[in-house]
Amino acid sequence: MNQLMTYEEFQNRVGSVILTESGNCPVTPVVQMLQGKWKLQIIYELCIQSPMRFGELKKMLKPITNTMLTNALKELEADGLVHREQYNEIPPRVEYSLTEKGRDLLPIFYAISQWGMKYIP
Repeated sequence: MNQLMTYEEFQNRVGSVILTESGNCPVTPVVQMLQGKWKLQIIYELCIQSPMRFGELKKMLKPITNTMLTNALKELEADGLVHREQYNEIPPRVEYSLTEKGRDLLPIFYAISQWGMKYIP
């Protein structure tokens, strides 16, 4: 199932078990890709301001450690959600931004924010 569905089609088919070509639920890999304490917050910050340098992200995500931020950014980059641009300068400069794949998550985040405003005071 590599085709896109409308929301109405999804609602109609969700009860009859929607599976990918490999036999899995299509939501599970997305949830696994985004799980972790900091990944959604990193994506949120890159939605607001992009590109951002490592230090700028670290300031916005207090109390994240360098190791946690580095690991989360590497995983997001490996999943194709974040682009890392390294400039050959002294001192070294690295900037992070969302890829097209990362930006494609914005409507999902919008829907989640609408749900949160409705149900979480």
